[in-house]
Amino acid sequence: MAQQERARRTRAAIVEAAASEFARRGYAAASVNTILEGSNATKGAMYFHFQSKEDLARAVLNSALDKYVMITEKWKSSTLHPFDVIHGVIDDIARGFQNDVIVRAEFRLIVEPEFYSEVQSGGGRVWGMAGIELARRAQESGDLKPEFGPEKFMRVLAASLAGQRYMADLVSDSSDLRNLFEESLEVVLFAMATPQWIDRWRADGWVQLDAETVKTASDLPV
Repeated sequence: MAQQERARRTRAAIVEAAASEFARRGYAAASVNTILEGSNATKGAMYFHFQSKEDLARAVLNSALDKYVMITEKWKSSTLHPFDVIHGVIDDIARGFQNDVIVRAEFRLIVEPEFYSEVQSGGGRVWGMAGIELARRAQESGDLKPEFGPEKFMRVLAASLAGQRYMADLVSDSSDLRNLFEESLEVVLFAMATPQWIDRWRADGWVQLDAETVKTASDLPV
């Protein structure tokens, strides 16, 4: 049992060090030796868990996928308005980019040619499908203009968020990413939400979510 726990910790340390290296340098330029130094693992230990650098990158992507699943599951049972839930989801994603090297590495890896397919099957798909369902609910309640379907809403929003995200990465400043993500959502909503919803939003603003509110809105703990 102790040996299994040591192996688990070693693997986690290698994935964390790999994420840090991928987030900083991208996939092609990432150094296996730097990953080993960052994880304090031996080369033998690394190749016990991972067959190649690509295998390491896919482990990082899978870890990021788990984080996206956790975020969407946390919000799945929310009783808030669908647009408020989308606001909460993308705020969690922005905070992940700021604070979690696994999420930052995923953002960097999916623009590498080796991992283009992850855009369709990875973390982005998880929260994107959740966003489409939420936009569908908003449409059914009369708050999304009929000429804009849920898929178009999420496609435009995802593209805007990606632009904000990559610009923040390019200038090495993610400190304002939560505000930038909120800005993207508001611009899309001003174009696609109904005037009635916009009037309510102008009067009330976004729901301010403290820990207790999130617990009430979700089956899962924060």
